[in-house]
Amino acid sequence: MAEVSHFSGSLHIDITDSTIRYMRTEASLLLPIFRSANQARVLSEVFLVEERRSIQELSKKLAIPYATLHKEIGRLLDAGLIVEEKVGNYRLIAANRKSLYYKPMFELLEIAFGPVPKLRSAMREIPGISRVLIFGSWARRGLGHHGSLPHDIDVLVVGEPDVGKIYATCGRLTKELGWIMSPTIMTEDEWKTDTPFLRTVRKGGLISVIGETK
Repeated sequence: MAEVSHFSGSLHIDITDSTIRYMRTEASLLLPIFRSANQARVLSEVFLVEERRSIQELSKKLAIPYATLHKEIGRLLDAGLIVEEKVGNYRLIAANRKSLYYKPMFELLEIAFGPVPKLRSAMREIPGISRVLIFGSWARRGLGHHGSLPHDIDVLVVGEPDVGKIYATCGRLTKELGWIMSPTIMTEDEWKTDTPFLRTVRKGGLISVIGETK
């Protein structure tokens, strides 16, 4: 059962357990260059997830009414940013990879609406963390190396946090973002120790979420 409350022109919806906890205001846009918050959320969902989805699936996942989403999809189709394929009674939506805007749009959305800002926001709520870093294939792609879109994100958490909270947070973000969040936790002393694992991690590249990479 969802609980809805209105205040100061904002809409808050809390849905229990494993569905969606969603807050929408115009000020919540991480990259305020889009026409609306809904447009940004639709684009990020379509561009950052490889699977094609129907409008019904997107409506349910994003908690956007079908009629509203249908209009937004129409605008994006007219602009050539997305494409659709009709399969039976369903219209399957995907990013238009042939568009001249695809690459720059993907990069903007990946930076602004991908895992880094959401991981940063979530991890800041957990005491005892001195740094959070992304390593592995997602970091290499984020640093400009070519390769297919990763399906998991390797997260290095340094400090002395509650381990259960780290795993719970990564589990929640996995459901929310669609990328598997795989945490590795170590102390500051362990981080400063020269080990084969850390040499490989540093050589492959690191993206800072919280704190320094050195």
